[in-house]
Amino acid sequence: MSAIAMVELWRGGMLESQHLGHAVICRAGGEIAEAWGDPNITIFPRSSCKMLQALPLMESGAADTAGLPDRQLALACASHQGAALHTDAVAQWLAGLGMAETDLRCGSHFPDDRPARNALIKTDDSPCQFHNNCSGKHAGFLTLNQYLRGGPEYVDPTHPVQQAVRAATEEVAGETSPLYGIDGCSAPNFALSLHGLARAMAFFAGANPEGDLRNRAAARLTRAMAAFPEMVAGEGRACTALMRAMGGRVAVKTGAEAVFVAILPDQKLGVALKITDGTTRASEAAIAALLVHLGALDAAHPTAQAYINTPQRNWRGFETGQLRIANGFV
Repeated sequence: MSAIAMVELWRGGMLESQHLGHAVICRAGGEIAEAWGDPNITIFPRSSCKMLQALPLMESGAADTAGLPDRQLALACASHQGAALHTDAVAQWLAGLGMAETDLRCGSHFPDDRPARNALIKTDDSPCQFHNNCSGKHAGFLTLNQYLRGGPEYVDPTHPVQQAVRAATEEVAGETSPLYGIDGCSAPNFALSLHGLARAMAFFAGANPEGDLRNRAAARLTRAMAAFPEMVAGEGRACTALMRAMGGRVAVKTGAEAVFVAILPDQKLGVALKITDGTTRASEAAIAALLVHLGALDAAHPTAQAYINTPQRNWRGFETGQLRIANGFV
């Protein structure tokens, strides 16, 4: 099945750009409730799967041994923007483990948070690995690695940490990952079908907080993300804004190259989508439209209106066009 038009940019009454994609809504039992495009397309989940990468941290007992609160668990699932609340939290987390920035293997980049970026520029300082948007995930890896007493190169695909991640990913997704790619933070990213990714999100949505170890782990990670949306992304970011708009009832997570997932515990549904051209503006609009379609997000909420059918303005503030949800999609 081919990708379908999901999001369009109109200017001067003419269709200027069109974003195609695939999306799946899955029930907790694993069956597809609704789908657009090809649910069997193989994708890299990228950062949308960080809650899957955090499952071994929880299931192993490492998180409880380290006494991690929900705020840090949200950070383990984050693609944060390197604001002080993120970098300070990662620094304190590692210090509590007796570790330092040099133990990370995620690499460094300038933060997306403007105050943090400006502070570095003004002081002629360089970013460190705490600023990496994946440093929370890597702090989780280091916590698990310390518990397992593994070697320092925890991002190696053959390392026990990554083998545990792969096993948890495949088991929850209900399929064998056919291959992996190396992510921007140097960790392996295990490919899945879009249905498999949605099935994994549906498992999180249906996880029983009083059930077995895996159910309790998944439920707590979902709760942590929804309770601390500012740790998952940051101010001005879609993940944080959407979770706030839904009052902590839904967890959402973006990934590079226009992947987006949602976990809806009230409805026990999981959502996964992929925009084929990798454009973030389209994945944000599409996930917002799906959340409205499912009744989780009020279409009249300002956050919904910020992503769905939004006017495009030029540098003088004039409306020049509109980003719209394509006809035929939700």
